[in-house]
Amino acid sequence: MTRIGFGYDVHQLVEGRELFLGGIKIDHSLGLLGHSDADVLIHAICDALLGAANMRDIGYHFPDTSEATLGMDSKIILRKTIELIATKGYRVGNIDATVCAQRPKLNPHIPAMQQCLAEVIGCDADRISIKATTTEHLGFVGREEGLSAYAVCLIER
Repeated sequence: MTRIGFGYDVHQLVEGRELFLGGIKIDHSLGLLGHSDADVLIHAICDALLGAANMRDIGYHFPDTSEATLGMDSKIILRKTIELIATKGYRVGNIDATVCAQRPKLNPHIPAMQQCLAEVIGCDADRISIKATTTEHLGFVGREEGLSAYAVCLIER
């Protein structure tokens, strides 16, 4: 059985935080604000995986009101999400994700993100597609107030 899931996340850019995307730290003057490390890419991927398995969403499993998730590395959230979908017999088929960011330029970081996510998931990096786009200076992303990410995935039993 093959199932598809969709995920979306957004976080505000602020001073005084580090920027983590796709499990790697990216040098930038601003970071993402959130209860965990606020990795929008991983959060969108987790929502897509959980949705495909009909297991609710990331906030249900990793609430932003919990001390246990405060400051949590999103790679841990992804690893636990993989374990959760495995309880229903699923594994990742493939992931296709897009990060929306005016700055910093993400293209040079995509191979490292793919490799990092593949290691956490336990799959070949070729199963993970990551794209980056700007919003042509439109909206909150274009004004550099935040970043957003979209992800779709296939899971297989």
